[in-house]
Amino acid sequence: MTISRRSFLAASAGLALVPAFATRARAALPREVDVVVVGAGAAGIAAARRIVAAGRKVLVVEAAAQPGGRCITDTDSFGVPFDRGARFLHNPDSNPIAKQARSVGIDIVPAPPGQKIRIGRRNARARETEDYLATLVRASRAIDEAARGKVDVACAAALPKDLGDWGPTIDFVLGPYASGTDLADLSAMDETRAPDRNVQAGARQGLGTLLSRLAAPLPLVTSTPVSRIVWNGRDTGVETASGRIAAKAVILTVSTNVLSSGAIKFTPELPKRQLDAAGKLGLGSTDRIALLFKGNPLGLSRDELLIEQSSGPRTAALYANISGSSLCTVDVAGSFGRELAAQGDAAMEAFALEWLGKLFGSEIAKAVDRKAVTRWNANPYVLGAMSAAAPGAQPMRRVLGEPLGTLFIAGEATSENLWGTVQGAWDSGERAADAALKRLGPAKEPEADKPARKQKQRRERQPQRQRPPETANGTPSWWR
Repeated sequence: MTISRRSFLAASAGLALVPAFATRARAALPREVDVVVVGAGAAGIAAARRIVAAGRKVLVVEAAAQPGGRCITDTDSFGVPFDRGARFLHNPDSNPIAKQARSVGIDIVPAPPGQKIRIGRRNARARETEDYLATLVRASRAIDEAARGKVDVACAAALPKDLGDWGPTIDFVLGPYASGTDLADLSAMDETRAPDRNVQAGARQGLGTLLSRLAAPLPLVTSTPVSRIVWNGRDTGVETASGRIAAKAVILTVSTNVLSSGAIKFTPELPKRQLDAAGKLGLGSTDRIALLFKGNPLGLSRDELLIEQSSGPRTAALYANISGSSLCTVDVAGSFGRELAAQGDAAMEAFALEWLGKLFGSEIAKAVDRKAVTRWNANPYVLGAMSAAAPGAQPMRRVLGEPLGTLFIAGEATSENLWGTVQGAWDSGERAADAALKRLGPAKEPEADKPARKQKQRRERQPQRQRPPETANGTPSWWR
């Protein structure tokens, strides 16, 4: 049997160069624009597209070598698209990113409808799966009930004490698997406010490829970290190693961990209110070990998702035979995933093979053709996976997104219910762009267009000429 899960956004790191954008880093920066967008992830791309549509001059400045942020597709390592970052779009029927996919030649395909459970070397039986589902529902309802209280608590504190053998699995599925964060560090109120995310879809060519194509028409420079943002209203702009760019507004879309790291300086300093909000919305950890097998030694179906009945936090999730290939990924998350990733590539690969060997037999290791890992926490331009609100910090999402004069902060962390999703980031970018455009006011008409408009107005003020006489069949005489 397969089971539906409550939510899932697997995010992981790794820089995969996109040659089409390599030349942008060498282009001369403009000295002045209406709006500078810092960061070319989903939020930055959405904001810039909105500003371009409004007829304003914008520049997107990206620190990494390619656009996409936490959505990166590697097409070189395995011969098939490998999403190193976010893998799925939620609620594709209403998702604005999914709706634009066809216009840029991307196919949106349904994600796997559920996942299988492995108990040791065998699949869970129907009765065992039903028992797990009932336990999962009980745990979810307990968290929802706790979120209705006046005081926010950690999700772990809300769990029933009698989850039995399924307890560690529930901890993994509702915590690290869904948000990259252990339930002990996750706000019950924040978890409950997230809507049902069971309906998911993927991009056949890769989610990172989709975002790169949506970014393609934009004025964008890559490999250009911003070192300082000035937002005092008089000389607003950003500073980079390639020069300063003056602007009337700045939209900042970096992750909460980058914002808290001090890598970007601010003049004046950011208010303590926003800095505290970023700190309480720190990023969880989710990374991915990719294994290209010779054939199908696991005996699993196309795009099959699998978890195990675990006995502790040392566990993972398997996504097998991606798009019908022999590429499989083992996702590790939460505090265990963070500690494992800190040990390096070799330790991550060794764990993946050990874990798969426990479930499918030790001979699995001999069938591996190629390997790759992602280490999102070590990426200096992201420093983690998705935002997670600490207990009591759910209101900080709204605080983080409050406009600050000429500075507007966007990103999935500012979304109150779509946090941790690409759509949440996209929506926040559009909101920030609308706020910035409102502050700027209507765009001034270019001087070159004014004579043509005045001439048109003069023609419109002139009295209309009398209509010529018609012939018997109704055709104007001058047509003959």
